[in-house]
Amino acid sequence: MDHYERSKFADAVKEIKFNKGDEIIKQGTPGDAFYILVDGFAKATKNGIEKTVMNYKAGDYFGELALLRDEPRAANVIAETACKCISLERSSFKRLLGPLD
Repeated sequence: MDHYERSKFADAVKEIKFNKGDEIIKQGTPGDAFYILVDGFAKATKNGIEKTVMNYKAGDYFGELALLRDEPRAANVIAETACKCISLERSSFKRLLGPLD
């Protein structure tokens, strides 16, 4: 991304805080946002499976597949600690990051 694209991205994101145990994404729901974990730890789980399928730390991102594929969320993402994320709504994601596909 060039400076102009990064600037547009920064203007479009919003910060969201989650408490330990909060569900950031719920499996099966429509994809409406892309998330980047700024601080904290989160895990991905799938309904009917008892184990964690993915762990996230600061700098990791999630939620992009539902937006790119126009499908429901494939997993739950749950805050393991207090988390701070930045999110990008579907329309902004498609406009700003869609060309990177």
